Amino acid sequence: MRYDIPYAAKGQVIGLLGGSFDPAHAGHAHITREALKRFGLDQVWWLVSPGNPLKEHGPAPMQTRINQARHVLQHPRVQVTGIEQRLGTRYTAQTLRALQQLYPAQRFVWLMGADNLAQFHLWQDWRDIIMSVPMGVLARPGDRISARTSRAASLFSPYRIPGRFSRRLARAHAPAWCFVNVPMMDVSSSAIRAAGDWSA
Repeated sequence: MRYDIPYAAKGQVIGLLGGSFDPAHAGHAHITREALKRFGLDQVWWLVSPGNPLKEHGPAPMQTRINQARHVLQHPRVQVTGIEQRLGTRYTAQTLRALQQLYPAQRFVWLMGADNLAQFHLWQDWRDIIMSVPMGVLARPGDRISARTSRAASLFSPYRIPGRFSRRLARAHAPAWCFVNVPMMDVSSSAIRAAGDWSA
């Protein structure tokens, strides 16, 4: 099955939001719009993953999740892609290396919710991720304290850009990361799956 290869003009700064998007929902759309604004990004790509190695059960079919994601957020500066399937990468560090080879004229910023920063040290080659691209972290409900006191946040605290200077992140050189507080939206994919409602 073919999955769209995202396009970016030379010199653009691309925010990467990875996940299973099982399903995509208004919370994903919300933090994407905030990331575009807060971090001064030219685009955001949603990287719909074949599967999350940290999750026990597999997600819904790839094309189903891509279609849902495109329904949830239609934005001229957001592209939804299943490029990880084409690249054959399973872990974020692998995906970043592959994208940097494919798009040498673009700059990437890894985006995540604060809940992911709290357990970021469990990710495969997580230090390589921090050392390869700047990271933008957006606060989500209930995860601010655990994220700010996480292992990754503590080890890389000297490289943190204060939230009031968040737009500097797009042009920063790794390692660099920025934690911003955004108006919060308490919605999750797991809750939507449990309710059996993919229209959220």
